[in-house]
This record gives sequence, structure tokens and C-alpha cells, in this order.
Amino acid sequence: MNIISMIMPKMQVAYIYSDNTIRQGLEKFRAHGYTAIPVLTRDNTYYGTVTEGDFLRSLIDSENNSMKDKEKMLISDIVRPGFNPCVHVNISMNELFERSINQSFIPVVDDRDFFVGIVTRQKIIRYFIDEYIGNGAERNG
Repeated sequence: MNIISMIMPKMQVAYIYSDNTIRQGLEKFRAHGYTAIPVLTRDNTYYGTVTEGDFLRSLIDSENNSMKDKEKMLISDIVRPGFNPCVHVNISMNELFERSINQSFIPVVDDRDFFVGIVTRQKIIRYFIDEYIGNGAERNG
């Protein structure tokens, strides 16, 4: 199966840019209520994922936690390298399933490494339920 049909497209995904400030990122989190959001570069390549924990660590590690200070720090300063890695659109369903064990969403990029959207763990679980349980139940009666 091609994962294209499972992708929530970029235009429906909340994301932030790596050169956004911490304050802008916090505002985006507050507006959407998510616990993790993809981070892109301005040329739309996937940079990483930022989490609530990343923001909390930046607050704990910072000597000055004024909002003025958070307007100077960038999202790229708090994203953990290698966290929540992306996949290419041609990934197999088995690999996607394996990835979903540790990631609530999987960022997807195209052949040019441009961010195209995400696949959620929920979509993957539904696929396997439909594919293996749904079809098996139909065949057995």
C-alpha cells in the first residue's frame, strides 16, 4: 500500500518554522493544544519536532524567563537533533508501523525532502485493523 492516502497534508497540519521565536512557538502550542509540532525550515524541508518538554527544558535551563527573552531565542535552539525523524513517501507499511510504536505522528517528506504532511499513529492502527481484522472477519463469516 502507498502511504499517500494516509497522509494528513501539510495544509492541515500545525507546524512552526525553525527561525520562529520560542514565544511564537508557545503561542502556536497554546492555540492548537498539541504536545508536539513539526518544525520546518523556510524552504519547507523538515527540521525536526518540538515538544512541550523541549519548551519546559528551555525554561528550566534559562536564567531569564521573561517573554522578552523568549522573543530572542529561536525554535531551532531547543529542537533535539534526531527526535521524531521523518520518512519518505515510499516507506513500507511495516516500517511505518514500526516507527509508530515510538512516535505519535510520523513526518513525511517527498523525494526533494520537502515536508508533505504527517501520518498519525491512529491512522496506522486503523489501517491494520481494517486490513487484518476487518478482512479476516469478512473471510471467516
